[in-house]
Amino acid sequence: SNVERAISNLKDARALEPERMLTLQTGQLAKLIKPSGYYNQKAGRLKSICRYLIDRHEADFDEMAGRPTGTLREELLAINGIGPETADSILLYALEHPVFVVDAYTKRALGRIGLSGGKNSYQEIQKLFMDNLPEDTALFNDYHAQWVALGKYHCKTKPVCKGCPLREICRYAESYRLQNPPVPK
Repeated sequence: SNVERAISNLKDARALEPERMLTLQTGQLAKLIKPSGYYNQKAGRLKSICRYLIDRHEADFDEMAGRPTGTLREELLAINGIGPETADSILLYALEHPVFVVDAYTKRALGRIGLSGGKNSYQEIQKLFMDNLPEDTALFNDYHAQWVALGKYHCKTKPVCKGCPLREICRYAESYRLQNPPVPK
């Protein structure tokens, strides 16, 4: 994938460590991460994250992971360019904090299935999961991956309901079936 190529470029340049990344000119960093898209914007944001990691946590991920989730989330959201999805992805995947990540795939699928109950904000959807699932990092990690797979392969912008594992409970699929009944042979 494009992200994997960008990470490979960073590895080849020995620039995966925050201290090393900060020594690069922003243009050099942008060139390394170019395959990931929006590379000029991302280069500046990566440098901001690296400064935060060094200034607040001395680039010690174990120390950082030991801090309270709420505190870390607030700190991450204060960094230019980091929104709720990115902050929660860092918390869940990098620091192993039990936080459910809401992305466009999840929002779209929940809306079509009818499980969002009209709730569309990031916080409302996240609360739906956090209030109804055990606080378990591995579960949130796997569950988010399942929603991503559903969104990538079935609940796309133009849905592919055939073969969708949630087709039988999906309001969108049901309305589609009602509007497009099978043609008799």
